[in-house]
Amino acid sequence: QVQLVESGGGLVQAGGSLRLSCVASGSIFSFNTMGWCRQAPGKQRELVATITSVSATNYSDSVKGRFTISRSIAKNTVYLQMDDLKPEDTAVYYCNASRSGRYYWGQGTQVTVSS
Repeated sequence: QVQLVESGGGLVQAGGSLRLSCVASGSIFSFNTMGWCRQAPGKQRELVATITSVSATNYSDSVKGRFTISRSIAKNTVYLQMDDLKPEDTAVYYCNASRSGRYYWGQGTQVTVSS
């Protein structure tokens, strides 16, 4: 059974930075894609960033140039470095992973950006 555990959320002022971590219960090498989504109150969950098994990355237009996704196979961890945070980045951030057509989700971590 795959478990994904996020950490690193918190309260930060606009313009600040946070780094989210997502630790998987097993090797992340077997996942086709891992990524981060977020959901703000009253809004639909949206894709933020993804990284594939060959480390190709993709970002939503709203975070491109400010967020960076990376991974450490040795640590079974995917990271989301978030810089120049804006109040509109406030949301619960969820880690996700896909393998052989199945999708897995973490429990989420709250990020709050004050103006």
